[in-house]
Amino acid sequence: MDVLSDAVGAARTGHPTSYRVEFRAPWGRRFPSVPGAGFHVVLEGSAWLIGPGAEPVAVGVGDVVLFPHGHAHGMAGHPDAPLLPMAYVLPDDTRPTAQATVHVGPDQESPDHEGPGGPVTVMLCGLYRFARERPHPLLRDLPDVIHLPAQLGRHPGLRATVDLLATELDAPRAGSSAAITALLDLLLVHLLRARLDDDPAAGWGSALADPIVGPALRAMHDEPAKPWTVRELGGLAGASRAAFARRFKRLVGQGPLGYLTWWRMTLAADLLRRSDAPLAVVSRQIGYTSEYAFANAFRREYGTSPGRYRVLRGSP
Repeated sequence: MDVLSDAVGAARTGHPTSYRVEFRAPWGRRFPSVPGAGFHVVLEGSAWLIGPGAEPVAVGVGDVVLFPHGHAHGMAGHPDAPLLPMAYVLPDDTRPTAQATVHVGPDQESPDHEGPGGPVTVMLCGLYRFARERPHPLLRDLPDVIHLPAQLGRHPGLRATVDLLATELDAPRAGSSAAITALLDLLLVHLLRARLDDDPAAGWGSALADPIVGPALRAMHDEPAKPWTVRELGGLAGASRAAFARRFKRLVGQGPLGYLTWWRMTLAADLLRRSDAPLAVVSRQIGYTSEYAFANAFRREYGTSPGRYRVLRGSP
């Protein structure tokens, strides 16, 4: 697996959810913070993104807005519109439901009938649920808001995914639920790819693109159980041990073996949450021949034993 796939896979704790909302002018909605990443895709009409402490941003057809850290924000038909509450439909972790119906209580105006006949804006709204306890730095270092305008010729994979989602939502057919679930996962990957492509020098993008550090990161993610040495990792790109270690720490924020341990423990925690594999099996899968050594390393990272962590987090 590549680093981006690993980072997303380790962070995800549930299924994505999405719902199609039709707003008729005048309208304005305030979306609360969520335990994951929220997103909006404008399918028809236009809107304004209203964030705290920032100037409103115009959002048009095909634009995608991602909130990687789930921050609260507003969306409206006019930058000065009052914002009424609008709740996300939280995903159900027990089933891969990709679409949900928004039920608006009688004390609120229905999003489908907010005006006497003004322009209509149609958006796909939704979220991905992420674990927050140990986010991968690739995700942790993302900005609060990522706005990707629908520019001709830019990010064709993202544009194609948005078009396919719109088609499935406009004309549901047999298999649409499964298709939308898969497309939402693909949407997240394309959003993150687009961010890395647009600003490769920002945050972890620079580490992944680096000709010396990038190969080492990919190697550790391809084979996390391998007993890597700093010399071996630097040698993948022909760098000396000392030069590689300095460069890795500058771009990643910690030394190569420190990052390897951090990633192994992240994988171990994921295995403990998602499986009932014995601790000895978990320790071998991440490169520890001694269950005792694994337990000590895990306790240093998480402040508790692997067994206790599994009890607290739950396992199948």
